[in-house]
Amino acid sequence: MTTGTVPAKLAEIIDDFQSLTEADRLQLLLEFSTGLPGLPERYSDHPELLEQVVECQSPLFLTMEIGDAPDRQVHLFFSAPREAPTTRGFAGVLLEGLDGLPAAEVLAVPDDVPDRLGLTRAITPLRMRGMSAMLGRIKRKIREAP
Repeated sequence: MTTGTVPAKLAEIIDDFQSLTEADRLQLLLEFSTGLPGLPERYSDHPELLEQVVECQSPLFLTMEIGDAPDRQVHLFFSAPREAPTTRGFAGVLLEGLDGLPAAEVLAVPDDVPDRLGLTRAITPLRMRGMSAMLGRIKRKIREAP
């Protein structure tokens, strides 16, 4: 388990998942899936600006905008097909839990957050790896940003 700090918004989402039965956790993930917004025009018209997370079973693309110092606020943008509710759901969790936070807070998020949602028995290990890869890609992009 990776140590780190879970931001308040993300901690609340994890608590919501943990308070449910396994079947209800899947339903909540589907709700996050349907709530994932489309891309703004500046990205939907320029797919080359998005990076694919190849570890995901379904095609998932992401990009982010990082504000200026001192807090370097992070804004996330995801694209995944409607036929990929698991992938879209986890993207929705990350969007709601991390969007708008300072880069340092996002970098401090523990790598085991996907496991904390309590979905490991309901979702295949390959899909769980995809979820972890999304978070890892976000952190890598933050570290590489100027």
